[in-house]
Amino acid sequence: MPALNSVRKVTFKLPFPQTPAPFTRALTERKYDEPTPVQLAVLEARAEGRDLVVSAQTGSGKTVAYGLAIATTLLGEAERFQQDASPMALIVAPTRELAMQVERELEWLYHYTGARILSCVGGMDPKRERRRLADGAHIIVGTPGRLRDHLERGVLNITNLKAVVLDEADEMLDLGFREDLEFILEATPAERRTLLFSATMPKIIANLAKRYQRNALRIEASGGERAHADIEYRAMRVAPNEVEHAVVNVLRFVEAQSTLVFCNTRDHVRHLHATLLERGFAAVYLSGELSQGERNHALQALRDGRARVCVATDVAARGIDLPNLALVIHADLPNDAEILQHRSGRTGRAGKKGVSVVLVPLSRRRKAEQLLAAAKVNPVWSGPPQAEDIRRLDQQRLLHDPLLTEVSSEEDLEMARAVLAMRSPEEVAAALVRVYRARLPAAEDVFDPGPGREFREAKPARRDAHSAEPRNFTWFRLDIGRKNNADPKWLLPMICRRGKVVKADIGAIRITDNETRFEIANAVVDRFSIASRVADDEDVKIELLVGNPEISRPSRNPDRKPNFKPPHAAEPSRYEDRRPHDGPAKPKFEATGYKGKKSFAGGKPRFEGTGKPHAAGNTPAFKEKKAAWKKKKR
Repeated sequence: MPALNSVRKVTFKLPFPQTPAPFTRALTERKYDEPTPVQLAVLEARAEGRDLVVSAQTGSGKTVAYGLAIATTLLGEAERFQQDASPMALIVAPTRELAMQVERELEWLYHYTGARILSCVGGMDPKRERRRLADGAHIIVGTPGRLRDHLERGVLNITNLKAVVLDEADEMLDLGFREDLEFILEATPAERRTLLFSATMPKIIANLAKRYQRNALRIEASGGERAHADIEYRAMRVAPNEVEHAVVNVLRFVEAQSTLVFCNTRDHVRHLHATLLERGFAAVYLSGELSQGERNHALQALRDGRARVCVATDVAARGIDLPNLALVIHADLPNDAEILQHRSGRTGRAGKKGVSVVLVPLSRRRKAEQLLAAAKVNPVWSGPPQAEDIRRLDQQRLLHDPLLTEVSSEEDLEMARAVLAMRSPEEVAAALVRVYRARLPAAEDVFDPGPGREFREAKPARRDAHSAEPRNFTWFRLDIGRKNNADPKWLLPMICRRGKVVKADIGAIRITDNETRFEIANAVVDRFSIASRVADDEDVKIELLVGNPEISRPSRNPDRKPNFKPPHAAEPSRYEDRRPHDGPAKPKFEATGYKGKKSFAGGKPRFEGTGKPHAAGNTPAFKEKKAAWKKKKR
């Protein structure tokens, strides 16, 4: 087959081109006034009726784009489908959530055409899908595995198929669906129209297009910059132990109809979800451990407004498109910039504004800055919303609440007059305020840890406790010591948690039998003093030590003798007499005779008898004995 045509870049903005009347009506009702770059590109005259290879990012409006692109292929000059519901279009998506999302998008786009749209995805009842297929459908949306299963069983009849769309083709190949895709494409009629949409264009995608498409037009729609332009990025500094409290305050501060909170692990998802439910939020969660029915129930609760917050992992949230999703919170830092963009791309879609909040523990600020730089975003840095700020916003929001703005019925007015007859206006207004606050989750008291160490004044090197130079630390006291099993392994994290500080802000720690003294850097001492007073662990008291307390390390056992030697001017040699004396030094070696008798100055004698020691073994008595011994030997 011929090679792909040259890349066609589309970055300009124009009103929606002329579309058939049913689609114009549907777009108007959805307030689609301006097409996205990818939508404008596929509707150009040169793209009409041709195979397409489109490079476009998630959230760029791809579903509406290929829905409009294949409209004339399916309908021709007609405005409505015939009653005979034979599959005319096949749309393949990588995940169940994305396939069901595509089904919902096409339902409103094709609403006035009389099209019957059916989804076939894994995790759903296959027998029910077969019964629905037997009833007929014009457009089939499904996942590769389930579509292949229906084709192999002969349930899915595609003899009249006119168009095939591969949505998120790169992701399908990454997930291992290559054989399924090839099976589906080979089973479809050769004269079909094939549209391939992918966020990236690796070599494997180009080979797939070359093999299964005819003279395909390649389109690269620049929608990434637009998507970022619709998202407001905020980076919030938080204390390491106050991430969940910060999530609560962000949800209260930024009012959004739907919010998606991302965590890195299933355990954190479950824990954070339980925390939000306890605080009074209408929340659901998504993780890999849920069944498809449970996932669908959670997503439906978000769509119909019964839930406003969804806590999910990256894998569970893949392909999710929630209506009115205005806020994304990264409770855990993503592992790389691509994941950051994928998470944030759930909001700011279809021309709507969105907010992406990245919670940054102080110890991971440098990592967060690297991620944001790699994603080419410039966030606004701040601390977490404070409870006082949220209460001020609540006062403003109350004035515009439907409780006050809605038109009251005559029955309501009659009851209001009865209440005013018994209570003063101030009492009635106070009761209204209490009712309003009762339905709102309480804001948390959180602290702004301030910039990281690299942005604070450099911390001076630690000096010896006896140094005359001043230290930039202040001493505090804990009313626990060794008798309470005090140990630095748990004291240090407890001090950080109570005082909203990090390990680098803590200096020396001195543990005695009855108390513990520790240092806090002067740069954070005010914040530490306030935080330690309002902490919840009241059984351990933290007090400021006034003056210059004794910081020398005490002995572990008061009865134990000191384990040190007194200082000496010069250490004596191991061969010298260590006892002080006034006379001349003794010889380095002094031998003693038998039974401690008089010593010999010339060293150890060659012979020691029972008599007196010989001075040099050369006395007359010795010579006589030696001569007698020789004579006897002869």
